[in-house]
Amino acid sequence: MALYGIDAVIFGVQNMDASLRFMRDWGLHEKSTAPDQLIFETRDGCEVIVKPADALDLPPAIEGGNTVREVVWGVSNQAGLDKVLMCFGDAVSIGIDGLPRVSDPNGLSLAFRVTRRHPVTGTPTMPNAPGAYHRIDKRGPVITQADPIQIGHIVLFAADFAAMRAFYTEKLGFVVSDEYPNHGCFMRCQIRGGHHNLFILNRPGKAGINHVAFTLNDIHEVVGGGLAMSHKGWNTEIGPGRHPISSAYFWYFENPLAAPLEYYADEDYCTEAWEPRIWERRPENFAEWAVAGGIDGTTRRQKIKAEDSSRGHK
Repeated sequence: MALYGIDAVIFGVQNMDASLRFMRDWGLHEKSTAPDQLIFETRDGCEVIVKPADALDLPPAIEGGNTVREVVWGVSNQAGLDKVLMCFGDAVSIGIDGLPRVSDPNGLSLAFRVTRRHPVTGTPTMPNAPGAYHRIDKRGPVITQADPIQIGHIVLFAADFAAMRAFYTEKLGFVVSDEYPNHGCFMRCQIRGGHHNLFILNRPGKAGINHVAFTLNDIHEVVGGGLAMSHKGWNTEIGPGRHPISSAYFWYFENPLAAPLEYYADEDYCTEAWEPRIWERRPENFAEWAVAGGIDGTTRRQKIKAEDSSRGHK
């Protein structure tokens, strides 16, 4: 399959100063900052680009407010890029930056380029168990700042679920990893790869962005990075927790870029032998467990409302 993964995500925002502070706190690597454009990178070179929402060179928004305006998909080589573009014929347009573009059925702009990412090998902390000791004479780490490896996936609300599913599987060759029938579809852009690069959710007539997810090393970094964000004043949307479908640990944060951004780690790795399942849409299939309100970065305890706290002491 030609696609390599997400190469860049472009956001249109109302508050550039808050966005700059968030991306620095999130642990991204700063490439350039200007009043009209911020460019940061993950460890593997995946770009996070932020522009004012009214920037004339941004594609149209598919929803109001701060949101993703474009996803750039990386392709392994020029031959693969040519193959992708052949599928779209006259629907391809070339932007002033020279990148070919199409729109998905949601109206979201998709650009394509030979990938600028470089492989990064993660360094997760191996667990110890009776008779299976991987960490000998060495303490487990305490992480105080996340350092995202890549943008692993994006989740979209599909205004026309059937059209979106067909577009990504038939036009772009995504492989279905798991599915909620007629409601949600987890897809990966390579046969061998992480559980999903894209997840679409059925929301008839209302396209939008559900979240963008950043891959970390392991659960230690998810928790440590999340605690750092909490300590810096950023609000939890939900987490930490664990997704049973992809096996990944997660922590979602509210932010000035778009819908929640996610830290996650330890997702399933799929090959040709992976067997997709049909899942019933139930809360326990979204999260095996999750912490409501997050964890306070100072007390290291679950955040609870003041009225709940006082009620418990009466």
